Amino acid sequence: MMRDPRPPQGAQSALRAIRLLKLFTPERAEMTLAELSAAAELNKTTTHRLLQALQSESLIERNAANSAYSLGPGLMALGVQALASSDLRRRVRPLLRALARDIGETATLEVPVENSMLILDEVAGGHVISAAGNIGTRWPLHATSTGKAWLAFDNDGLARLSDSLPPLTRRTLTRKAAFQPELTRIRRCGYAVTVDELEDGFTAIATVIRSGLGEVQGALSIGGPTQRLGPARRAEIGASLCKAAIRLSPEY
Repeated sequence: MMRDPRPPQGAQSALRAIRLLKLFTPERAEMTLAELSAAAELNKTTTHRLLQALQSESLIERNAANSAYSLGPGLMALGVQALASSDLRRRVRPLLRALARDIGETATLEVPVENSMLILDEVAGGHVISAAGNIGTRWPLHATSTGKAWLAFDNDGLARLSDSLPPLTRRTLTRKAAFQPELTRIRRCGYAVTVDELEDGFTAIATVIRSGLGEVQGALSIGGPTQRLGPARRAEIGASLCKAAIRLSPEY
């Protein structure tokens, strides 16, 4: 399904406010009016007016000590409500538990958000050393198994990638053209793999899940230390994920 990138008429203020919220990151959790104004490419008067509106709804907080802004508790409440009301998360949760139990590694449900994959839900594996505690984290599409799976099976997925992509490790694919053979392989076998591409020592395997109309809704992933997930093990997990995705199908 093609997405219409054009904003609706009359929505300029709302879009500007949303873009201000999106400027905050874990690395830049607090920003001044001047920083926000420059990053959003808005004048200070407009930026201040939008921040006041967001602050009135507790979506933004202002630090009285240094006058810097940060995301507010209202956004946290909205995030909790969004998780609780997610039908996809409720439907997939039992399967995540089963996958984590049977495979022994961390299982995640991830959905695309702009040019990243958001971890919507996660169940930790049984090992002491495992990936866990990442619900709400976003990782770049090009460096994740879930992102690769989504790019392979979504009709306009590749449109989100830039021609040049930032490396996270020495094995990260950084050229859009390099994805074509990779995506062909993923379509053929049904699942995607990343080995030391998101982080050195971390491997993940993923496949997509679909709606009753066949649209890609998100991706299932299993991830853990590269030393435990060699080629044979990755193939086994890939096959298990593909079977699990079929079981999630409304027609199953």
